[in-house]
Amino acid sequence: MNILPRKVGSHWFAAAPAARPAMLRILIGAYSFTYVWNRREMLDTMTRNGDPNLYEPVGLTRLHGRRLPVPLVRGIVAVTLATNVAFVFGWRHQVTGPLYSGLFFWLMSYRNSWSMIHHSDNVLVFHLLILGHTPAADALSLDARRGGAPALPSLIPFGPAASRHPAGDWQYGWPLQLMNAVTVATYFLAGVAKLKGPSGLEWASGEQLRRQIAVDALRKEVLGKPAAPMAYTLYRQDGLFRILAVGSLVIETLAPLVLADKRLARFWALNAWAMHWGILALMNITFRYQLSGLMYLSFFDIERLLDAAMRWADQQLREGETSS
Repeated sequence: MNILPRKVGSHWFAAAPAARPAMLRILIGAYSFTYVWNRREMLDTMTRNGDPNLYEPVGLTRLHGRRLPVPLVRGIVAVTLATNVAFVFGWRHQVTGPLYSGLFFWLMSYRNSWSMIHHSDNVLVFHLLILGHTPAADALSLDARRGGAPALPSLIPFGPAASRHPAGDWQYGWPLQLMNAVTVATYFLAGVAKLKGPSGLEWASGEQLRRQIAVDALRKEVLGKPAAPMAYTLYRQDGLFRILAVGSLVIETLAPLVLADKRLARFWALNAWAMHWGILALMNITFRYQLSGLMYLSFFDIERLLDAAMRWADQQLREGETSS
């Protein structure tokens, strides 16, 4: 009677090394810094010159309703960038983690309150909230060094090495599973939306997808933006669009099932990543977080990259000592 719950529990709370969520904290945190930095002027312009009638609060901005004064928005952007640095370096993570992820959540809510809602940003927001509220700074961080944890060589000036904690712990594993669940949930919702739309299962024929790509290309041409050249080249390939349509439905509607198997989940992640590159080629639509590949790193043992880099560094040091 209790076999299934035990299996689910052991899978969800599987042990992981502390370095795995730590590397996600660093990589995704650094990505989100550039995301905010590149949009700071846009946020400022929207606040100063935006039509008040176009402001419709969503997300956290519903808590205060009306738009905020320009100096306050500038201050929030500055504090967000400052807390990001603390987040990336893992300084007082119990405070700066929730603070930064909450501020980023507010900034994304504020941006979407002035324009169309960019659903592609939602996964990044949730990933940061998970990393900000879980022990993602117990390795590769200033907190780890301050706490007396064994330090890395001078090559990386903060945190313990991943290889020092080979067994790991469940408290580092379940946040990764939660990040994976959030990721697959977004694809599942997209698949359900396709099936519940006017086309239903007819989506699998590929005709709706072909029309969608054609309309998108024409809209871009009318608005003076370049359409993807591949859209014109492949427009008459009915069989190809059928394959692409079926493939997208499989990736999206069956996404939650991949959480049951690690190897299947990794195979799915690679295909989902490739799908976004296909969207870029056919529609010239950029889903930045997805295209970067960072969105799928929680499916992989990325701490092995750190171990490989350290082995290479140790080898270089030994070779240098030998030659001298």
